[in-house]
Amino acid sequence: MKVLSVNVSRTQPLEWDGRVALTGIFKKPVEGSVRVHSLNLEGDEQADLTVHGGINKAVYAYPFEHYPFWQKRYPQISFVPGQFGENLTTEGLLETTVHIGDRFQIGSAILVAVQPRLPCFKLAGKFRDKNILTAFTDSRRSGIYFAVEREGELRAGDTIECIHRDPNQFAIDDAMRLYNAEELASDVLTNVLKIQVLPDSWRKRILQVLNAKSGKTLDDFSWDRKIDSV
Repeated sequence: MKVLSVNVSRTQPLEWDGRVALTGIFKKPVEGSVRVHSLNLEGDEQADLTVHGGINKAVYAYPFEHYPFWQKRYPQISFVPGQFGENLTTEGLLETTVHIGDRFQIGSAILVAVQPRLPCFKLAGKFRDKNILTAFTDSRRSGIYFAVEREGELRAGDTIECIHRDPNQFAIDDAMRLYNAEELASDVLTNVLKIQVLPDSWRKRILQVLNAKSGKTLDDFSWDRKIDSV
């Protein structure tokens, strides 16, 4: 596993669907070592800190392996690293094999996998297509949000080394299956509640699902997209 590109951006206006908002989604590759801080990378900005950034969304990685899938869907777009607003364009780091709570060393920094990305209108604005929001979640090609356990420096070409596997083995892809209302076994979901880094929003979702299995319905629950989307 390795980092193919490190990408950052300052915020800039995005006009889409009758609204104008600041966004940091237009990230560009940078050369050399980049400092990893507890809330972001050096030189990177998030626009709306109520839904962007924070300790559970400090670094966003997106697998380069997904680029051909999206290129086929959007042949008119020239895909370059950072296309999805990711800080790290990666190789070998996939949602199906990375678990919430797994720890990785990249350069001198240590990152902890926390959650998938749930997109908001800014991704639609960048791609000029509102349908990408549903396609993104349905595809489960979400990318991975990391918290920073140890600040340090990283750069393009660095190896991504897994230094700890969470024993509960709840993959980022499993979280997206949960989000898409796919059936997951009760014992699996109960074990997920043991993961220390599990964000409160996902913990709430799991408790709702477990309650539903006891007789309540999922129709009574909807995601708080203000908390979870970016």
